[in-house]
Amino acid sequence: MQPRYNAYGRFLKERFGCRVYKVSIDAGFTCPNRDGSLSVGGCTYCNNDSFRPKNASRLRPVSEQLREGMDYLRGRFGARKFIAYFQPFTNTYAPLETLVPLYEAALDHPDVVGLALGTRPDCIDEEKLAWLENLARTRFVTVEYGLQSVYDETLLRINRGHDFGCWQRAVAGTRGRGIWTGAHLILGFPWETREAILAEADILSGQGVNFLKLHHLHVVRGTALAREYAERPFPLPSLGEYAELVADFLERLSPDIQIERLFGTAPEQELIAPLWGVGRAGIQRFIERTLADRGSRQGMRRSPPGR
Repeated sequence: MQPRYNAYGRFLKERFGCRVYKVSIDAGFTCPNRDGSLSVGGCTYCNNDSFRPKNASRLRPVSEQLREGMDYLRGRFGARKFIAYFQPFTNTYAPLETLVPLYEAALDHPDVVGLALGTRPDCIDEEKLAWLENLARTRFVTVEYGLQSVYDETLLRINRGHDFGCWQRAVAGTRGRGIWTGAHLILGFPWETREAILAEADILSGQGVNFLKLHHLHVVRGTALAREYAERPFPLPSLGEYAELVADFLERLSPDIQIERLFGTAPEQELIAPLWGVGRAGIQRFIERTLADRGSRQGMRRSPPGR
């Protein structure tokens, strides 16, 4: 059966000839949106503890986090090769002389084929990109630039601390270096219309990104968004509504972009809303069944370039 979207996991398997999984690492970074450089509150939706794996602890050496994560993924999923994923907070937010030993410690294992860095578009520079470009000659290197929305009004409301133009410049500066680029996008901000959300698929299709992570807007404890939701509850999509939105979005998205995830997750004890009553596997099955029932395929309604 022909796949309905361009899945990241399938891409990795075809590229490396085996199952490849990302191992999350917490290297102890912070964020300019938290330490006072830009703000002290962080993004309104953000609670890093809601998505940090158990093995990823900033109190433990990188090599130890990596080893434990690899052992788990081998046993649970049959993984054979790995990408060291520096995930929580902003993983280029330090001088290069601080970053390089951390990255090299993660790469110092024969089963690690690459490096993935989760970061902000305002925390990259030519010196760091040049080092990553050199690394990309021998390793698989991805830089994931958080975005969440292409609309500056939304970026301001969620306290991102940068605009869409900043993200575009970071991605443009990364292209042509052998470095793969990724983006994170949140679907379902209540002040964005459905048509505005779907238009993001058209906009991102022309930005040259390789990978995309889709998240539904969810409310987790310990965030400014949670306080806002408690004071003035706002509508959040049901699972069925979100699945239909994802299907419409994928139909308009370039088929060249790899989809790394279709929804966000949070531990049950951290999640306030929406409460869909099914686990991660159930959400994945529901969305994929929706795609199949509709006959949806990524890019099937993609507007030709220039239109």
